[in-house]
Amino acid sequence: MNKYFKITLLLFFGYLSAQEKSVQTVYFDFDKYALYDQQIKTITDFVKKSDTTKIESIQIYGYCDDRGDNDYNYRLSTNRVKTVQDILTSNSFNKNKIVVIEGKGRVILKKDIEENLTETRSKNRRVDLFIVKKNSFGKGIYNSFQEKHKVGDRVYLENILFVMGSSKLTEQSKQELDKTVMVLQKNQTLQFEIRGHVCCTPNYYPDAIDEFTRERKLSLNRARNVYRYLISKKISPQRMTYKGCGNKFPLGKGDALDRRVEFLILKI
Repeated sequence: MNKYFKITLLLFFGYLSAQEKSVQTVYFDFDKYALYDQQIKTITDFVKKSDTTKIESIQIYGYCDDRGDNDYNYRLSTNRVKTVQDILTSNSFNKNKIVVIEGKGRVILKKDIEENLTETRSKNRRVDLFIVKKNSFGKGIYNSFQEKHKVGDRVYLENILFVMGSSKLTEQSKQELDKTVMVLQKNQTLQFEIRGHVCCTPNYYPDAIDEFTRERKLSLNRARNVYRYLISKKISPQRMTYKGCGNKFPLGKGDALDRRVEFLILKI
């Protein structure tokens, strides 16, 4: 088999902790989104070797090389992601654990790259498959509400995510918030701050622009929309506040996971 179709297995370190996060990369032929049988087997073996009881979620990101226009390459990268997703679900992997599915389009080359151009492009025609282990966010950072919290704990719920440039709650986010409401109703004394975040904004901008309001208050609007949704579900506004954090606190786990809100525990 051509060397550009080989599968590589890497180990990365999680944000704020020394726990490992596994990454599988699959390479595609030019202008294609199908995989060979051996590649399919490698993906399924990769997941089977992982202890699914310790997997919190899987993230799938697709890329293309620099040739072709943006719209076509976004579609192609999305199709590549869908190929990997279908392989996982057809092999009985829990689809609810696949929390991020994103085609990122083409990878633009630096102008000074001329040597090994063919190999560089071949490595950009890929899908990265990330396995995030449970409680891999570090001390005091959780991916679900716990029975007992300490003041200062941060609760990050992976399904409360936003579309790029949007502060509008998705249906998936509303479903996750409905579960959160049930937890908050059982813990009536819990008080918290809702913190909104953004990705992909240059450091010299404190926040991103909300496509609906055209204001540079995207992270604030995301937090406020969660706040308003919880109020609509009879959670007392006296228990919660909200603020926008802009791009100050990336998780280091991909752009999609930085388009999020977190709950900072203020009182238990």
